[in-house]
Amino acid sequence: MLKQRKTQVRLGLAVLGALAVGAAIPIVQWSQRQQPSPVVTAAEGSFKKPVSAFKALPPAQRTKALEAIVKGKESPERSRARYLLAAELVEKGQGKQALEALQGLESSYPVLAAHVLKQRARAYEQMGDRAKTQSTWQQVLKDHPKSPVAADALAALGHDNPRYGDQAIAQFPAHPSTIDLVQQRLKQNPKQPQLLLLIAKHALYAQNYLAVLDTLTSQYATQLQPNDWEAIAFGYWEKQLYGKAGEAYARAPYTPLNAYRIGRGLQLGEKGGATQAYQRVVQTFPNTSETALALLRLAKITEPGQAIGYLDQVEQRFPAKAGEALLEKAKLLEQQNSLKYATAVRQILLTRYSKSDAAAALRWSLAQERGAANDAQAARVWAESVVTHNSASEQAPEAAFWSGKWAEQLGKQKEAKAAYEQVLARYPQSYYAWRSASMLGWQVGDFNSVRQLKPEVTRPASRPELPVGSTALKELFQLGQDREAWKLWQVEFQDPMQPSVAEQFTDGVMRLGVGDYLDGIFMVSFLRERDKPEEQSQYRSLRQQASYWQALYPFPFLEPIETWSQERQLNPLLVTALIRQESRFMPGIRSSVGATGLMQVMPDTGAWIAKQIKLKQYQLNDPDDNIKLGTWYLDYTHQEYGGNSMLAVASYNAGPGAVGSWVAKVGQQDPDVFIEKIPYDETKGYVKSVFENYWNYLRLYNPEIAQKVAQVSKEQPTGTVPDS
Repeated sequence: MLKQRKTQVRLGLAVLGALAVGAAIPIVQWSQRQQPSPVVTAAEGSFKKPVSAFKALPPAQRTKALEAIVKGKESPERSRARYLLAAELVEKGQGKQALEALQGLESSYPVLAAHVLKQRARAYEQMGDRAKTQSTWQQVLKDHPKSPVAADALAALGHDNPRYGDQAIAQFPAHPSTIDLVQQRLKQNPKQPQLLLLIAKHALYAQNYLAVLDTLTSQYATQLQPNDWEAIAFGYWEKQLYGKAGEAYARAPYTPLNAYRIGRGLQLGEKGGATQAYQRVVQTFPNTSETALALLRLAKITEPGQAIGYLDQVEQRFPAKAGEALLEKAKLLEQQNSLKYATAVRQILLTRYSKSDAAAALRWSLAQERGAANDAQAARVWAESVVTHNSASEQAPEAAFWSGKWAEQLGKQKEAKAAYEQVLARYPQSYYAWRSASMLGWQVGDFNSVRQLKPEVTRPASRPELPVGSTALKELFQLGQDREAWKLWQVEFQDPMQPSVAEQFTDGVMRLGVGDYLDGIFMVSFLRERDKPEEQSQYRSLRQQASYWQALYPFPFLEPIETWSQERQLNPLLVTALIRQESRFMPGIRSSVGATGLMQVMPDTGAWIAKQIKLKQYQLNDPDDNIKLGTWYLDYTHQEYGGNSMLAVASYNAGPGAVGSWVAKVGQQDPDVFIEKIPYDETKGYVKSVFENYWNYLRLYNPEIAQKVAQVSKEQPTGTVPDS
């Protein structure tokens, strides 16, 4: 019975695009770890840490620390403490006490004066003082008519007077309070296409967002203007419904980007017509970057002879994509048994476009071929050529690492050591940096020992500065008032369809702050796809900052992760790494096959585990329950494979039956070789991604490893070692 169940177990996450959020976005703080209280001298209001660092404290300690500062002398930090204390009291429903902390605060804290009034209005509302609540909201409109907080006031006053609601819609259509008002009006009368359009354009986060888009396209198509269709198409595209997006883009303004997305949407949606759509892009916009992409797509979906013609156009007209076109052309020629011409094309690629990503891919494929043929010398030459000519390519970290592995096979220990050190120096964020550190004897664990490690974790005591946004937005962010900062950002973020690098990063950080880790991490990670030279430069600069990496590797749900990792004797950073890969920390997420929650536990598997541990009641979308079940299963897979974390993690994704068959077939040889022989591409990528996550959490938040990496790498961001 157990054997049969083992072959059926499947907890892995295939692709993020297959996921659907099954719960509202939770508000989860970045830092839940208990920290020592800052030293506060109540008499003088002095302290060693800024008020902005108090967010990491447990509630009781935080309140005590804030109260001590409030009793001190007047200062900017005292004003911040008063505001935070009042906000906490309001959240607890203690309006009367909050009013005491808020008294006159708008004068000493002008940057958040509008928010002070907002908190005061909420406090009066809790006390049941309707008149003062209304008059305070009116004061917001009088003193701060252009502040986004005015939208809160208009929405609150709009409950009694629709005129105020109309003003909120006209003046602040993107503000979440306005969107809430719009949702209420739609409940009363759903047949209001203009209100539906507001949600389509400004509320991608709304739970009913896709239903709104479907309603607009099915019931009000004839009333929509081209710009409306563009907003709807963008929404479908962001939600990864590419077929619907392509159809909507066909009715939007015919720009190069929209035209390309028509074809791509039709292709991904398997709706037909993609070829004609791409051809129209080529004819209408002959010189745009989207045309190069369209030609490359056409080469993928047409017969070989015609495909080569498209690729020749790319080579001749678009130098930035010529390498990619030549690589595809060589593959097509090889498929047609034109081996001589294929070789000639590859030689052109390696000489004329030596620095291209396509040349890197070709060099690495040749290195792998020689390695598989046990020609370590030739394999190493090709691997080193990747690092030499294509140091910024996707293949470079892997090539540099395997240069070391092949050097070891040749008995060149000194060269192998130099290769591993090079990986750490140039590619410290990669999975291969972890493997290199392990090979060099660093205390980072290997596949057989990483489970037992309990690394020290220290996270930043303060937040980085946001690159864009109003003074009020930046202040709220520093104070950890993430929900309020996010609300302001919805108004300030003017062009979500074409954000700058700084805006996209800020948007990702804002999403992380309110618990939307899936989209937040995506927004930050997708910056690497920027292709304009000035944007690439901005991205490279951003990568040098610790805030970029900390946004990519956030630390929510630390308490249950630590609790259950300790219970199962698992490395908590390994568990964190696996959760990041499985769910991006979204507790209500469900895969297309029903895997649920942070550790993507299948319902049947969860029931089986619950029976083993005698757990009678649980919810898979509850973080604590999910981690309790998921860590038990991760411990179970470790036991199945003698504590080998590589096999345990592979088993978590593919199932014990699959991994058992692989081990039986190829044996437990060199683990790096074994990983490359995993027959499931998904599982191979999954294993590498989990351990890359683990390594990045280690290098970012473990002081000892962060310092060691900083000593050998120019790529390690300044400030990576957090304040203690």
